[in-house]
Amino acid sequence: MKIWIVWMPNIGKSTLFNALTKSYAAPAENFPFCTINPNIGIVDVKDPRVDKLAEMSQSKKKIYSSIEFVDIAGLVKGASKGEWLGNKFLSHIREVDAIVQVLRHFKDSEVVHVEWVVDPMRDVEIINTELIFADLEIIERNLWNLSKKVKMGKGNKDEVRLVEILMEIQEALIQGKIAHNIKDKLTKDDEKLIKSYNFLTTKPIVYAINIGQDDIPYAHQIANEYMEKLQSPVAIVCAKLESEMMDMGDEEKDEFIRELLDIDKVTHIPTLNDLIKLGFEKVGLMYYFTTGEDETRSWTIPIASTAPQAAGAIHTDFEKGFIKAEIVKYEDLITYGSRTKAKEKWLVKLEGKEYIVQDGDCIIFKFNV
Repeated sequence: MKIWIVWMPNIGKSTLFNALTKSYAAPAENFPFCTINPNIGIVDVKDPRVDKLAEMSQSKKKIYSSIEFVDIAGLVKGASKGEWLGNKFLSHIREVDAIVQVLRHFKDSEVVHVEWVVDPMRDVEIINTELIFADLEIIERNLWNLSKKVKMGKGNKDEVRLVEILMEIQEALIQGKIAHNIKDKLTKDDEKLIKSYNFLTTKPIVYAINIGQDDIPYAHQIANEYMEKLQSPVAIVCAKLESEMMDMGDEEKDEFIRELLDIDKVTHIPTLNDLIKLGFEKVGLMYYFTTGEDETRSWTIPIASTAPQAAGAIHTDFEKGFIKAEIVKYEDLITYGSRTKAKEKWLVKLEGKEYIVQDGDCIIFKFNV
């Protein structure tokens, strides 16, 4: 999965990217447009279930699922028309699977906002407007000739349908609406017709609220506030703090934050894992696991995948020669400590081609080659 991190300059976007990738690949100076060329980082999704399964199986190695994050320059008003080279930046990210919009909530007089005043909802409007303009330009470049061809009776069935879809998307964009809701209504055949256009506004959007250190005790309230305003799930992050804790383990982070804020307990400390998890959910992905002495591994598949489709994530031959899937739920496997003991409790099931894999299933595939 490839995700583009985007937002206004000087909101902590590149700092967040550095923390995500545990590197200093992206410059994070306090001036706009310091990130000109795209920075790309591969991030392991460190699901704790992989760790527990590996410990149970005494696996020699662990392999996590991963996400590719793309960091480019912050966008401003007029980016879609070339302001501050914004149209070049937009061209870099049309093939991503989702967009993370980082919203600045933190207050810091030493970090100048490009619009001078911190206002996250205004920033949402600016960036969405630029995405809308960029997609409208693509539609206007293609729709006229295609419509003319259809009106003259020279278009085939797919071209007739494509014109209908493009006009529906265009109407939504002209009204200032993101077109992602329209994509949800399209059939798989419809999606194939518009795939080559790579519209930005049809991609899932994940909102990351970048808070300050003093905001951490109130992270839950802040999340609720923005979920109501944006009508969308949000992830709370503190990019500055994350960048300072890159080399710490989870327990070290908890202790560090409690000491930093001088509090005994934080009910939920927002982490980058919250952002990564939300990204997977918005794109419609989930995990299943394989575990043994050699390795424990999480496999990324689309939600509602059948057992043969899940097997295909390992190798296409597994899908072609699929016979059965031996499945035990993660919770049951951990509770009883081994597949053998889970079998004794009748918790291991043999499933066929129609089985819909569930998040957290631990699977052994049986197949012919």
